[in-house]
Amino acid sequence: MKLNSHGYLMAKRVKINSTSFFVGRGGNDGIISFGSGQPDLPPPKEVYEILPTYRAFKYGLIQGQENLRAALAGQYSGTEPENFVITNGASEALDLIFRVIERRSKKKKVLLAKPYYYSYPFIVRFAGLEPVFTELNDEGRIDADGFKKKIKQCCAVLINSPSNPTGRIESVDTLKEIERVTKKLGVYVISDEVYKDLIYERENYLIKGKNVVTINSFSKTFGMCGFRVGYLYSPDKKLVRDVVEMKVHTSMNTNILGQEMAYEATKVPRDYIDKQTLIWKERRDLLYGGLRELGFQLWKPEGAFYVFPKIKNSNRVVNELFYDHKVIVYDGAWFGGPNHIRLSYALDTDKIKEGLARIKEYLKGKEKWLA
Repeated sequence: MKLNSHGYLMAKRVKINSTSFFVGRGGNDGIISFGSGQPDLPPPKEVYEILPTYRAFKYGLIQGQENLRAALAGQYSGTEPENFVITNGASEALDLIFRVIERRSKKKKVLLAKPYYYSYPFIVRFAGLEPVFTELNDEGRIDADGFKKKIKQCCAVLINSPSNPTGRIESVDTLKEIERVTKKLGVYVISDEVYKDLIYERENYLIKGKNVVTINSFSKTFGMCGFRVGYLYSPDKKLVRDVVEMKVHTSMNTNILGQEMAYEATKVPRDYIDKQTLIWKERRDLLYGGLRELGFQLWKPEGAFYVFPKIKNSNRVVNELFYDHKVIVYDGAWFGGPNHIRLSYALDTDKIKEGLARIKEYLKGKEKWLA
């Protein structure tokens, strides 16, 4: 293996065109990874305390273990355990609900806000549906007029607030308008709430209604990404039963050890989450401020742990930062936002500072790319 001018091992230069190149990579060989969408903060200690005595290793209930669903029902007003399905992460919940909706609906289009989480269009298409897109306004939020114009042709809309990749949250007024319009039209709202506990500016507003399906997981709030425990909630029990019937023929039950650990996480005091949020906010301020000092234009994140700055030649930037400076960032084009890069601040402050220093060195002579 050769060393580059910075003394880092050089990887074979295969052109990087997908997030799949980076998933699971980083944290070694001097790499600074701004790519990871998983918290580096550890799960609460309570989730491990069951391990020495846990002995249940047979199939579990397809809908999910009763104790976990009961605990979740206690967090959502007016719900019962029968309103929930425990899934293999939020990703399976999204996959299942769109496949069920495709079988229920005559319309076959799903509205997504652009930029979007990179898997959304694929999940929609794999379900036999067609994604259509509405742009964000200058504040990085859903444009209400564009939404109301395009939603009429759709069977569902997928909302992600706080957003991956922008870190922006939708205004409460916009979310209430989405509730009103979709209820009137009979359109499903799929509300991806996986970052709902990581908001810096206000309390989360939960979209409500008989046509609303809420998606969440234990991955982001509790640092449990690898446990793959998510869930969906709907007031429509027939829809929930349809999802369960789909799941029995695909993945069957979700990991029951992971579910038991998730159940323990539901008992963790709220101050655990509040302390984590303070750490995320400190990192947000460091990375956002550092990028602004370097000349980047970007929205200030209000939740989650991502920034989405503008830069020209974004795929070239992704490749050169990795191969020449050992810095991982994601191409905004993968999220439907070309000429941007996405950076995660799921890494400690020392690494953020080092990563900013390497980006500053890379940008020498390229300042016009930021204009």
